[in-house]
Amino acid sequence: MYDSILVATDGSDTAERAVDHAVFLAETLAVPLFAISVLEDRTAYDSGIVDPEEVRARQQSRADDALERVEAAASESDVPVTTARKRGTPHEEVLDYADEQGCSMIVVGAQGRSAFREALLGSTVDALVRLSSTPVLVVGDDGTDRVSP
Repeated sequence: MYDSILVATDGSDTAERAVDHAVFLAETLAVPLFAISVLEDRTAYDSGIVDPEEVRARQQSRADDALERVEAAASESDVPVTTARKRGTPHEEVLDYADEQGCSMIVVGAQGRSAFREALLGSTVDALVRLSSTPVLVVGDDGTDRVSP
């Protein structure tokens, strides 16, 4: 049923729980794991106060750290993992990468680093659930999960 799994991470707490779920599933099903972290092009830093290069460098560092944590978790479980860092609109990049790699499940945390933490689902997760033809496993703040068909 599932030939490979893609986990999307931004390094947030719920993304870390999603990574744990994805590694567990990949190990249990004996399938390869793919991981992606997307550096969002759309930012709230449109003023001249914040240096855009500094923002991009910080995003890149966070993405690299998040992917390194996926690699470490996968390594502990002997799960083969391929990582990618992309730049663009997060849900579009995740869906494109899932298609490119032929992933049969996407795992994601319910909320990311958004300023709208009070929302039930982050906007990226909402878009993934609505637009993906691949099943999406959404891992909640408390570690619970839900699968969309």
